[in-house]
Amino acid sequence: MPLTALALALAAAFVHALWNLLLAHARNIEAATAVALVVAVAAFAFPAAAFWHVDGGVWPYVVGSAAFELVYFTLLAAAYRRAEFSVVYPIARGSAPVLVLAVAVAGLRASTSWQQAAGVALVAGGIVFVRGFRHGLKRGGAAFGLTIGCCIAAYTLIDKYGIRYATPVSYLELTMAPPAIAYAAAVARRNGVAALRAETNPAAIVAGIATFGAYALVLAALERAPAASVAAVRETSVIIATALAGIFLKERVGWVRMAGAVAVAVGIGLLSLG
Repeated sequence: MPLTALALALAAAFVHALWNLLLAHARNIEAATAVALVVAVAAFAFPAAAFWHVDGGVWPYVVGSAAFELVYFTLLAAAYRRAEFSVVYPIARGSAPVLVLAVAVAGLRASTSWQQAAGVALVAGGIVFVRGFRHGLKRGGAAFGLTIGCCIAAYTLIDKYGIRYATPVSYLELTMAPPAIAYAAAVARRNGVAALRAETNPAAIVAGIATFGAYALVLAALERAPAASVAAVRETSVIIATALAGIFLKERVGWVRMAGAVAVAVGIGLLSLG
């Protein structure tokens, strides 16, 4: 893997962890998420217009993906408000590729390699360590993480086929705009427009731009290295996010949870390479 591609993939991992951290750190997480989504859609609009190409067959996939994206962001905001970021993020990111592989094996009768089997084992073990062993620890974080992982797996499977009918930036704009508008409208109706104004601050704006930035960095890395290698490096975001949670959110990230995050990241990497 060329050094430039490695640097781009690592940067994408950091930026992805960063925008999630910024939302988790917001005073009103739902409103901040709504603002970030609108900013992200606005940021994507320019490259999407420049490279616009959409075939008629894309629309069923857009509807399906957008629906799961809406559920994803709704659950994400709720999870960051009620549970620990260092639990939710690794479990969500780790469970999604395992679920995608399970669907591929069960539904499409795809074969599995030893790397994928080892990856599943590492992710499963890592999730146990991230969840922790302390009695009385809230289980909400793990439940949220697994549910969010299901959403990621669902729209990933849909996007695998939908992306054939549009350029990547066009497809992303089409699938992000409806949930962004719907989510912002729901938050405004429930909490008032004033809540959105209050969270229209540098942190939420940076989170929105970072959503676009992480995607752009991945595309740049993919131009220079194989997709499997980029995907594997990209999942170091799990380790980065866990470390950032301990530093900035003051969560109790001990060696057990950090070890779990590392296991999840390595497991996802093996799934990508397998």
